[in-house]
Amino acid sequence: MSILIDSTDLKQIQSACEFGWVKGITTNPLLLEQSPMAGKTLLVSLKLLTPGPIFYQLMAQNFEEMLDEAYLVQEILEQQLVLKLPPNDLGFKVCSQLSTKIACCPTAIYSPSQALVARESGAQYIAVYVNRATRLMGDGIKLLRDISTILADSATELLAASLKSPEEAVSASIAGAQHLTLPYETLIQMSKNELSEEAIRQFRDEGVGIGR
Repeated sequence: MSILIDSTDLKQIQSACEFGWVKGITTNPLLLEQSPMAGKTLLVSLKLLTPGPIFYQLMAQNFEEMLDEAYLVQEILEQQLVLKLPPNDLGFKVCSQLSTKIACCPTAIYSPSQALVARESGAQYIAVYVNRATRLMGDGIKLLRDISTILADSATELLAASLKSPEEAVSASIAGAQHLTLPYETLIQMSKNELSEEAIRQFRDEGVGIGR
């Protein structure tokens, strides 16, 4: 089980990694577009912030160019790289070609049949957009449960993305997701609870420690 941050904002990422329980970074082309940094420079900066996995989504549109882009990014991120791939015939072909050399993650999976193909293509991860699936299809958590059953006893692990609240993150974990990626705003909510804060205030105001 790991929790990752879904961001390209270096300040957010540094803060999240300092929590001690955020173990890697996921990115996508839209997040990269929001960054003021050039792509290669950004990836180098991300590598300095975490020893964990860094997910990068290929943008090339044909087989040979996707391989070239993958190896170019691998030169930067080395063993930390996880390639995000489109869940279509081309993406699964690239996954079959590269998954023994580079960790691969077909992303934007919306059906159990896609998950089955990803598994057979050798994918180390698959990414399911939970909140978006709920909005578009009705029940993203059920989709996770179905895919978790398909991936049981396989080497392919389930990454839940598009999580908009701590409650949704917990539901995704219960449904079988082995990894969660969350935006910074959701990450900082994960450890918050009003009842816990009240207990902390009471201990602080009414209790004593060894220093008395």
